[in-house]
Amino acid sequence: MERFRHISQNLHPYALCAVWVPLIITQVVLAFALPQSGSPTLRWVGVVVWWTSAFFGWAPMIVLRRRGGVPKGKSYVHTTQLVDSGLYAVVRHPQMGTAGLLLSLGLMLFTQDWISVALGLPAMALLYLDLFLADQRLIEKFGSAYRDYMQRVPRVNFVAGLLRLTCTRKAGRQ
Repeated sequence: MERFRHISQNLHPYALCAVWVPLIITQVVLAFALPQSGSPTLRWVGVVVWWTSAFFGWAPMIVLRRRGGVPKGKSYVHTTQLVDSGLYAVVRHPQMGTAGLLLSLGLMLFTQDWISVALGLPAMALLYLDLFLADQRLIEKFGSAYRDYMQRVPRVNFVAGLLRLTCTRKAGRQ
């Protein structure tokens, strides 16, 4: 982690994003351009994963605007308060992380084409690395409160986040 922190200090904040976003956009274009082939079941699984990514992509816009102390007239990304409830009690990076990873995976399952996989795997790896940079920026913005939040909530694993949240709530009731 320390080595990554050193590398990340010399990296432009949007360097990784400048690579993984075009890779995923190309996957989206290919999903509509390539002929449908392969397993229909996998294609449907890909659609379900894709729609799940849409939820994780759109929901933060509403949650952050309502709970993030966004100044009037500003975008939802200009939060002034750490949001750790609702969707953000399940995963720390629902939009960029969980949605992006699920979108890329869903596109690979939908197209079942080597080109989509060749674009998707590096996109997913770079996106995941970008989440470490996002965590560093959020530590700088919110300090120890964000460090505590990182201990409680998984980065992108919404299944683990839901299980953790459920167990925490059950323990609180007893």
